[in-house]
Amino acid sequence: MPVPPMQHPDIPTHMTWEELERLPDEIASRIELWNGRVVWIDGGPELCRPGNKPDEHQVFIGRLWNALERAARKDMANDPERCWRASFETNIFFGRTGKSDFATPDFMVRRCSGGPYQDIRADEVLLVGEVLSPSNTPVDIDAKKGRYADAGIPWYWEVHLARDDSAIHTVRAHALETRPGQLPDGVRPLHPANYLAIGEWSPADVEGIVIDHPFPIHIPWSELEF
Repeated sequence: MPVPPMQHPDIPTHMTWEELERLPDEIASRIELWNGRVVWIDGGPELCRPGNKPDEHQVFIGRLWNALERAARKDMANDPERCWRASFETNIFFGRTGKSDFATPDFMVRRCSGGPYQDIRADEVLLVGEVLSPSNTPVDIDAKKGRYADAGIPWYWEVHLARDDSAIHTVRAHALETRPGQLPDGVRPLHPANYLAIGEWSPADVEGIVIDHPFPIHIPWSELEF
């Protein structure tokens, strides 16, 4: 029987990927491992996404994934040397080996892997994105964003949903800044890399989402309607 959305079973606060795999799917699917630490993605003080996901959340993930896949295929057709894959709700494993440190973005674009059924490593990923509901707090958002930045993923998108409508309020694109700005002598940044917002779109932008990185992307708002 599935566990109720906000009920967390009594499990250790730290575990390995192998231990996670032995849990029932309805529990394991609600967990990310942050350097072996259990982080519930459906609620609690480290909320990154709402657990009782509204239909809008899943629909907009699908809309963004479809649009990015279309743009990726068009780019590959123009340059056969390129090979991209768009996917959604797929694990990204941090580090070159091991699987006990991972996150699960709502959607992503990555380089094609060498064979079928390969684990996705962060250095293969071009773009990650999260669909954020009004219940997501800045602290929660920054925690997840910081993990992607520390992993060196070049592009990060935030999709903010409207509070009172079944609609997207804004889409914001961020680029990874790997050289921190000038700081006072003796001051070091908390993270070696940081995302800077480089584009923001709302339904008021009649041309839709238009950006040239990591490849040309044009998404009319009609493709993102609920």
